[in-house]
Amino acid sequence: MFLAIDRVSKFVYVEFSNSPSRAEGSAFLRGVVKAFPYQIRRVPADNGVAFTRDASTKYDMMQRPFDRVCDENGIEHRLPKPYHPWTDGQADCMNRTVKEATAKTLHYDTAHLLRAYVPAFIAAYDLARHLKALKWKMPYQAICSA
Repeated sequence: MFLAIDRVSKFVYVEFSNSPSRAEGSAFLRGVVKAFPYQIRRVPADNGVAFTRDASTKYDMMQRPFDRVCDENGIEHRLPKPYHPWTDGQADCMNRTVKEATAKTLHYDTAHLLRAYVPAFIAAYDLARHLKALKWKMPYQAICSA
C-alpha cells in the first residue's frame, strides 16, 4: 500500500500495489499529482525501494523513475537520513490509523476484501472527518479552499 498525505490539508491518497517496485512508485506519484488540485513542491519519501535508487545506478535516470516523475512535475524529492524515522511522522501516523481502522479491527478472509475496504475508509476520512488541526474542517474542505 502506498500512502500520501498533504501536510497542510491532511488530505490522504492511497493506492495498492502487488510489489513495491520502482515502476509502482512512479505510477503512484503520477496518481498523486492528478489527485491533488495544486502544484506539489516537495515529496518527502522514505528510503523504500520504490522511491530510491541503487548506489550502483547513481547517475542513470533510467533506473530512477520516481525521480524522473519528480523532475517532469517540478517536484523536489527529499529522502530522510538513514536511521532518522521521525522525519516521515505524518505518513506513519496515518498508516497506523488505517491499520487500526481496518486490519486490526475487522477480519478479512481475502486481501481483496481489505483492498475494497481501505479506499472506503480513506474516502470517509477525507470527506467526513472533522479534524482539530484544521479548525474542525474536513480534509476535503481544506484542500478545496487551498
